[in-house]
Amino acid sequence: MTEPSTKPPGLPVIAAALEAAWPGARDVSLRAIPESHSGFTYWVEAEREGRRTEAVLRLPPPGARPVGPADVVRQARIMDALASTSVPVPEILAFSADPVVDGRPFVLMAKVEGDRLDAALETMTPHALMRIAFETIDLIGAVPPPATGIGDEAVTEPAAEVRRWVALRERAPAELVSRAPALEAKLLGSTPATGRVRLVHGDYHPGNLVFREGGVAAVLDWEIAHLGVTASDKAGLCLLAIRKRFGERYSGEAAAIPLEDMVAMADEPHFEYVLAATCHKYAAILGYNLGLHRRGRRIDPVYEGLTRTIPGLIDVGLELMA
Repeated sequence: MTEPSTKPPGLPVIAAALEAAWPGARDVSLRAIPESHSGFTYWVEAEREGRRTEAVLRLPPPGARPVGPADVVRQARIMDALASTSVPVPEILAFSADPVVDGRPFVLMAKVEGDRLDAALETMTPHALMRIAFETIDLIGAVPPPATGIGDEAVTEPAAEVRRWVALRERAPAELVSRAPALEAKLLGSTPATGRVRLVHGDYHPGNLVFREGGVAAVLDWEIAHLGVTASDKAGLCLLAIRKRFGERYSGEAAAIPLEDMVAMADEPHFEYVLAATCHKYAAILGYNLGLHRRGRRIDPVYEGLTRTIPGLIDVGLELMA
């Protein structure tokens, strides 16, 4: 995975390039989205077809190869394909694989009207919110692979999923992930029988959802989506409850309900394994991001507040695999 540069590009340069690449757009202006922890993401305002239009622009880091989270065109292709299904996604307004915006490809999405988590919890209980979040995962998993935009890609088997995150774990602070090899050995030594192939969002949590009128209006951030054979999105949602054990602040904490209630809502076989594998995955991701922060490659102090969570997730994974 390419480590991004920390030097931000000039917003006027990006705005001018986007205006040239977006047919019919005039007076384009940008501002960075400070809440984004996963890339170069901007609020966009523009005049288009005689009316003011609001959108969201996603760019890869400068110089990054178009793989993984940096492959914004793949994300656009997935959301564009899902627009004809029951999965709620932002409308894709424009995208290009060519390096046309500050020397990079781009995807431009319509702004979705609705509430983020804190506002949604003013009108919904955490249990109600969790229920619609799980129901939306079922919608995602029900999409036939040919309709996902990535139907030609290889299916990720459980062992391959574990190995994927080993590579990130190896770049995390060693003292926080010392027990990870033991968990990885257990996961690789007892993979479950594979189920049907399903679309997996890959980073499914309330921070990547927009809520409206008691439902999910949009699922955002499809950067690590793939075709898989386990209910890993449901396990990712269950991590909201597991992370409460560690006493550190995290996104989505306000929506966490008891783990047993989440597992009942998930209603999936082989779920202990999937939960353990998901604990390993997020320990690797959080540890990797902490390593980037400490090396000055991507400054984000939020990860310094997770030094109990990272080893704690590994310990929970070992408990589940015991």
